[in-house]
Formats: sequence, structure tokens, C-alpha cells
Amino acid sequence: MNNLSTDLAFASLNKHGETICGDSVSVIRQNDQSTVLVLADGLGSGVKASILSTLTSKIISTMISEGLGIDECVSTMAATLPVCSVRNLAYSTFSIISIKANNEAEIIQYDSPKLILLRDGKSVDFPTTQTTIEGKTIHHTRVRIKENDFFICLSDGAIYAGVGNTYNFGWQREDIISFLLAQQTPDSTAKSITRLLIDECNRLYMEKPGDDTTVCCIRIRRREPVNLMIGPSANRDDMDKMMSLFFSKEGKHIVCGGTTSTLAAEYLGKPLKPQLDFPDPKIPPTASLEGVDLVTEGVITMSRVLKYAQEYLESPNCSTDWSLGRDGASKVAQLLFDEATDINFFVGRAINPAHQNPDLPINFNIKMRLIEKLAECLKEMGKRIKVSYF
Repeated sequence: MNNLSTDLAFASLNKHGETICGDSVSVIRQNDQSTVLVLADGLGSGVKASILSTLTSKIISTMISEGLGIDECVSTMAATLPVCSVRNLAYSTFSIISIKANNEAEIIQYDSPKLILLRDGKSVDFPTTQTTIEGKTIHHTRVRIKENDFFICLSDGAIYAGVGNTYNFGWQREDIISFLLAQQTPDSTAKSITRLLIDECNRLYMEKPGDDTTVCCIRIRRREPVNLMIGPSANRDDMDKMMSLFFSKEGKHIVCGGTTSTLAAEYLGKPLKPQLDFPDPKIPPTASLEGVDLVTEGVITMSRVLKYAQEYLESPNCSTDWSLGRDGASKVAQLLFDEATDINFFVGRAINPAHQNPDLPINFNIKMRLIEKLAECLKEMGKRIKVSYF
């Protein structure tokens, strides 16, 4: 086991005038060391293209999740996918990126734009082997991965961006690479790279995309732990132990809840300083405490974080309300969804007397279930999760 992890993002533009995207992306996290991404591009646009691409991505994903090898999946799809008799084009093309044990990337593409690999601020050209399966040419390669590698795959809509307008022949792969190298920074994430590309495609199309356009990016990153504590321990005598274990953990620290943050301030011997601004009037303000990266209110804030997590899993697009938010829930989401790879929850079982008010829709069981649901969502995002109760 190494100390690397995958940071993944994707985004799509619908063809102008269409309400459904003809591209489909499917992600399977087999474990926290292995991830498979499938991008399928259906022929044409609209409902028909969406059905074709969804079937392609889901069939490949299902076969992989059932333990079948990628070669067998590709052979099955190549034999299954028909070719349009009029245009002599496949009804759906696809790209597969399989990250194995965070050591190697296996890349398989059928009739798709060649994947882009960025490493150390440069574009890396990698050799591919060609295999003909059922009359279809499959490009295949294996690449040893390094920290901060970026694997970027695109649907055809990206390389046709600007055709007839900004560019005579579209936004060619070399143009895209030049754009990326000029925009990439040491702080670039999979999300920021994806957002840059999809926004530029939209600009080149003059905000009227001529084709469904999808950008997928996987970044190989070092593992980053984040620790979150919510609620005092059930036994007050265990509070020092809970605090000691929490603050001894490597990584960033989030403290949630008024009582919990007061106890943390006493343990650290530092003043707790409430903030007076309300970026979101529905979310209680944050506070500052030396030695803690983020201090927030408890259940109301975490309920919003859970809502963001559920929405993220339903549609893990790059454009989200919490990405740029300054309220406590948005800041927690940014740390847990974007920055963290490993999350340690320290959950106190003490019952807050305020929560026993029958007029309030909050009780002890709801708080426990809230953390359990959030932990489940974060696991689905590919995070390593540990929950400790006190």
C-alpha cells in the first residue's frame, strides 16, 4: 500500500437545444486503491445518444464490478456495439481509465480522442498498442503513475469546440494541451482542471455547444487526513482522552458544536472567538480557535453538509453551491469532499439537554444517524472513513 489516492471530477455540456446529454460517465471505486472510470459517447445527441452511452458505460462498469477483466469487457462491448450503416460509425465509443493499486493506470480507448497525461508541468506522450476486436480498433496502454499525474479524457465535443468560429477545424488536442499547460498551477485539482476545460469549450462554442461535450479528470494525489469532532463524550471523565486522541491526529481538525468547541478551547487553553457574519442566514456562524482549522455549530450545520454530500453523489458535477461558499456547512464540505482522502470522526455520545425540547426536531438518535449517513456518503466518494465513539 502506498500513500497515494485518486482525485476525480467530470462535467458535461449538453448540445445546444437538447435537455439530455448524449455522453455518460460511470465510476467504480473497487476499493480505496483502485478506481475505474468509463466515459461513453453515444452517436448523435439527445435521448437516443444518452441511451446508447448509458448502456455502454453501465455494461462495462457492471462487468468490471463483477470481477471480469477489462480485456474481456472490451471484447464483449466491441462485439456487441453495432456500427451505423449510413455513417460507418460506432453507435457508442468509450474510454476506460483503470487505476490499479494506485501504482498503475490501464487505459483502453475505442474511437475516442487520445487521453492526455500531464506530469511535472509537461504533456507526456505514451505509446499504445492496437488490437482489432470484431473489426474494431482498440487502443491500449499501461502507465506507471506518479504523484500529481493528471489523466484527462474527453468526448468528441471537446475537440470540435469552436469549429467554424474560433478555429477552422475545432480545438485540436495540441491546442487543448497548450491551454492546460498555460493554466495549470501547483494547486490545480481534478475539479479545477475539469472546470477550466469545460468552461473554455463552452466559450469556444459561444455558449451554444454544437455537440455533447464531456471532460473527465483523474489526479493522483498524496493522501490527506482530516479529523472531525462533534459532541462531548458520554462520560465527562473521557473528555481529555477524546481531546488528546483528536489533536494528536495528523491533518486538519474540525470541531462542531457549541459545547464541544468550548471544551476544546478549555483543553487547548486558547480563547474561542465567535464570528459575527452570516454568509448563509440559515447556517449558524463559525468561530475561530487557535489550533483548530474550522469551528462550526453542530447538528444544523452537519445536516446541511449531509444534504450537500447526497446531492454530490447524485450528480458529482464540478459546479456546486458549496464550492465557493463561506458559511460553516460549505467550509466543512470543501474540507471533506475536496481536500480529505482519509476522515476520522470523533463522535461524543453525550445527550445535549437542549435537544430534548419536544419543540425542536433534533434528538440524540438523529445526531448519531446524521453522522452514520454522512460517513456512508463519504465512503461512496472513495474516502477512507473511521468513526470513533466516546
